[in-house]
This record gives sequence, C-alpha cells and structure tokens, in this order.
Amino acid sequence: MIQGIFYARFFPQEGPKIVAQSPPGCITPSETALTTRQPLIDFDVLHEYIIPRQAFCNRYVTINSPDGKYTVLGYPVVIAHTKYLRNEFIFNFGILIEADVDQAPYEGVVRYLAATFSEMEKQNEYLSQGEGDGLRNHEARRPIESLLEIVKEDLNNYGECMIPVDEANTINMKLFPHHRTPTAVEGWHVPVAKVKFAEIVDPTWDLTLQKVVAKIDGVSDVRRIAHAASVSLDLAKSALRHLLYYDTILLIDIFFFSSCYAPRPGVHDFICNVDGIVDECAGYVSHGRGRVSNYHLVKLMSSFAPSKSVKEWIVASQEAGFDVLNYVDVRRFVQFGIIKGCLYRVHKYVLSKQHLAALASGESRPVPGGDSLQKYTDGSHHFDQIITEQNLTNDEIMDKLKVLPVPKGDLTVLYR
Repeated sequence: MIQGIFYARFFPQEGPKIVAQSPPGCITPSETALTTRQPLIDFDVLHEYIIPRQAFCNRYVTINSPDGKYTVLGYPVVIAHTKYLRNEFIFNFGILIEADVDQAPYEGVVRYLAATFSEMEKQNEYLSQGEGDGLRNHEARRPIESLLEIVKEDLNNYGECMIPVDEANTINMKLFPHHRTPTAVEGWHVPVAKVKFAEIVDPTWDLTLQKVVAKIDGVSDVRRIAHAASVSLDLAKSALRHLLYYDTILLIDIFFFSSCYAPRPGVHDFICNVDGIVDECAGYVSHGRGRVSNYHLVKLMSSFAPSKSVKEWIVASQEAGFDVLNYVDVRRFVQFGIIKGCLYRVHKYVLSKQHLAALASGESRPVPGGDSLQKYTDGSHHFDQIITEQNLTNDEIMDKLKVLPVPKGDLTVLYR
C-alpha cells in the first residue's frame, strides 16, 4: 500500500525541494494541511538520494529510511538543455511504502511517472512552466498535488488509475502482482491444490494443462499424473510449474509409511492451537468413529522424530493405547503437518565413499558388475528420486544396494 507519493525538484537557488505530496505533510511539513502531522521520513537526511548527483539520475533507485520503517522508490530524471538555469532540469516522482512491502509491483509506477512527465516536460515544459512564472498555456491542467492524491487513492483502492492530466495527456497505470520464479517441479513431487480448480478452470486453457489439472488429487506424484493424463513427463512438469507460478498449487513429498518426519518450530503453534489450527486439523483428518480429541492430535503431532518412520510412529501410538489408524487418516494428518509448517520430511540418501572419491578425482565410471544405482550414491539423490526414476520400492532399493559390488563398509545411508 502506498503511504505517500511526491514530486520533488532541484532548484538552482534553493536546492532539493518537495513541490507536491500526498497526503500533505507525509514527506515534509505542509503549510496548507488542516492538521499538523509528523513526516514519515526525514527529508533533510534523504534529500541527496531523492535528488541525487547526475550519475544516479535516469535510473530506478530505492532508499531505506534510517529507522528501517519505510522505503522510498523513485526514478530521478535529469533533462539537459541550455534553456534551463545551469543547463539542466532535475526532478523525481517517488512513492513511499512500508519497508516490508513487496516493491516489485510499484517499480513500474515510478518508471511510468518518470517517463510520462519527462516527455511532457520535453514537449511543452509542463513541469517547469508552472512554477513561479505563471501557467501560460496550462490554465486547464490539473494541479500536480491533486493529481498525486488521485493516483495514490486509486492505486491503493483499485490497483489501477486512469486520470486526464490535460487535453493531450492521461495517466493510465495498473498494479500487477509480482510472482517469483517457481522452483523446479520433479517427478517425485506431489502437487496439492490450494484452490478449487472446478471454479477457475477455463475452457481456453491449454489442453495439456486441463488434462494435468484433472489428475491432481493430493496423492499422486508428478510421474503418475503425467501417465494418467497421457502427457509426457516434461509437459506435465511445465504445466504444474505454470500453476505453481500463479500460487494455485503447492508441492509436497510422496507419502510412504517408511518415511520419517520431524517437528518444525511451527509445531508450537499447533500445541497452543493458534487460530484454531488443531480444530481445523480434526476436521481434515478424522474418520471412522468420530472426531479425534485435540489432546490426541497434539500428542500425535509432537511425537514425530527424525529417526522414527511413520510405521514405527503408528506402532508406538498403538502401544500407548491409541489405535491411530481407527481414528485418523494418517496420510492426511502428515500432509496437514507439512502444509502448515508443523513437520518436515527427513529424506534418506545413500553415499559410496568409493564413488565419491572417483568423482573428486574425475575418474568416475561404472563399477564392474554395477547397476543403475551407482549414479545415485554420491549423497545428493534421495530415495524418492530413485523410487520414481527407477520404478523401485524402498525395499527393492535396499536389496540392490546390498549386492552392489563395492568394498565392505563402503556404503552409508544418511538421513537429513
């Protein structure tokens, strides 16, 4: 949200000065404001960055306030011409936002304002003619302070604005959400929908995307989705990455009863039932004989350990007198813990000292009589990857590793 917007200019006699601002007094004290308000930043401290040296002009700049609360986004412009005093005209249209707000959507705003008013100044001296020497041919123009107020209010309330400036110019801007580049989608990932696709699926979507979306069930991994949708694995990954970009899905790991999970710091919120998270969990995982009590859910969530598989976790619960399988959908319970940040997956890796030494020396080659598992023994490929790429179960992988022709004690299984 825009906290303030301003027009600053360098005056040959007075130096840098705020010419217009909205709301009044947000950057410098305002004589016209009905109420006295404390400026959000100290202009005297930051003015040399708001109107900087020429080397920093004509480029996008961001300035953090000394107290760390606000960030100024601007695009200071210098127009060189002999008609100006000192042969230059320097100005900056900037906006003020809170420091923890994503800056990306607002960068286009300051770039657009700089380009628009720079062009208007070059064409008809729009900015310079209205200051101190009468409006001349600009009697019909909208005051800049009024213009800035409308820009701020419209962008904050509607995310866009279209404002006539004069008979020939209009400010037309729109805020677009910024999406970060999504992570790579792998065959062993399980996509989970964050929205109801039935409500957003568009018939104009790419056919591959429609096929892939139809197979997302929160259980199937990417490899299975590609097979079920009759599309190639690469196309399925591309489609899912598109959905990931627009934050309509998230990716979790394949669920196995042999997998290990461990608590994250977020488990403390679960224990304290912050925002009713335990009640939400009960509605999501309970089945069979009725709702599981909060006591049992908290006890279950906090009893995961890095060295304990889900199967061992179930057995421990049964031995403690609570048959978890009769009351809880274990897969959904683990999935809920992952999504809410209460649990993390502890992956299993295999490391071959011989293979690692060969990689370090640049002499890595298949061991005599070895199999396709050798390339996974450098400690960087977890079992989920091996399972999906080699179409093996956890037990089959362990059996194949036992017969791999390597020295005794060469292989180490790691959990992390």
